[in-house]
Amino acid sequence: MFQNLALFIILGVWLTILSLIFGWLFLKLNKLIKNTEEKSFVGAIEKIVSLEKENKKEIDELDKRIVNIVSDNLNHIQKMSLVRFNPFEETGGDHSFSIALLDGNSTGVVITGLHTRERTRLYVKPIKRGKCEFELSLEEQKALLKAQKE
Repeated sequence: MFQNLALFIILGVWLTILSLIFGWLFLKLNKLIKNTEEKSFVGAIEKIVSLEKENKKEIDELDKRIVNIVSDNLNHIQKMSLVRFNPFEETGGDHSFSIALLDGNSTGVVITGLHTRERTRLYVKPIKRGKCEFELSLEEQKALLKAQKE
């Protein structure tokens, strides 16, 4: 008799727990279906799965576009530095300059303008991966190093 009563109590507790779980699931599923146009549970799940697949495709496309933008960005001028100086004692002021313009790969140019009383001369030296095949003046080296540190 005591064993039967204990068995009924255990079954009652078990059924109560299952009823609470079922009620909680029912509320969650109703909330899920309410947010979709579908009226059935299966239709709602199918709609959610199809939307998830579409979102995955769009995310993959956006990832590809981001990779392209990042790789393209390396080819634009990103680093710049200007050094002004006075190369000749007979002229006053720092009217001459060296400017380094580099992309993300440290490739670009160093432009130097030498100003005298009679004229201004511009010199351009190509830079590939931080190196120049021509000898750089001290001011050009300073401009290049400052630009590379940016």
